[in-house]
Amino acid sequence: MEPKLSYIIWFSQRTGSTVLCKALEDTGIAGRPDEWLHEYETYDLLTKYEAADYASLQAKLWEAGSTPNGVFGLKLSMCEPHNTRMTEHFRKFPGCPQSDIPRARIWEHAFPNCRHIFMTRRNKVRLAVSWWKAIKSGEFHRPVDTAGVESLGSDEYVFDAIRHLVLDADMREAGIQEFFIEAGIVPLTIVYEDFVAEYEMTIRRVLDFLEIPGRETVVIPPLYYEKLADELSEEWVQRFRRELQADWQYRGWGWTE
Repeated sequence: MEPKLSYIIWFSQRTGSTVLCKALEDTGIAGRPDEWLHEYETYDLLTKYEAADYASLQAKLWEAGSTPNGVFGLKLSMCEPHNTRMTEHFRKFPGCPQSDIPRARIWEHAFPNCRHIFMTRRNKVRLAVSWWKAIKSGEFHRPVDTAGVESLGSDEYVFDAIRHLVLDADMREAGIQEFFIEAGIVPLTIVYEDFVAEYEMTIRRVLDFLEIPGRETVVIPPLYYEKLADELSEEWVQRFRRELQADWQYRGWGWTE
């Protein structure tokens, strides 16, 4: 069934997107936002969803991400050539305009009545350290009150890897911003640091932005995931901060040490 309302959560890694998606899904009225387009090796959504044609694929995507009230949710990072390949898929959906229009219009045809949410994190060094730790440990998320994986050692720190991830996050966000600017989109922006401090208020901001009926009385679910930052995270953050700026005359973040 065609959604009455769709939304896309655009994110770079380690900005709280999984926490937000879980909370929105658990309200029962805000769709089931997830990485429904996650197919980075073959880009073949027809095979992934066992769809006979693009009309069937569109219907299967709607079904996967929708709650019974007709709200559809999707989350997505900016990663090429994946996003271009997805746009090519969406051009083949029934009735899609074939003229030279902003990419966002093609996506909004695929997901009707679409709104956009942008997730970011101010401190990209902490983002990159969190990302690198997740890559090394394999633990990207940890439900509350569950045991974590074995702790990493200090020797797992790699300056070049963290620097690359800082730049990777910046470039993904730049790509997302270009997508918005191209189509004149002003998204709802969710900042990780504020989200952590105001969890319930942030969820309600999203529900208000989407204007979902029944949002005024919905119960906001408690946090499902734990924060993974620990003493090792802070050690790596400060080590990277010092090493990156070691030969800078003027440092943006630091003090005399």
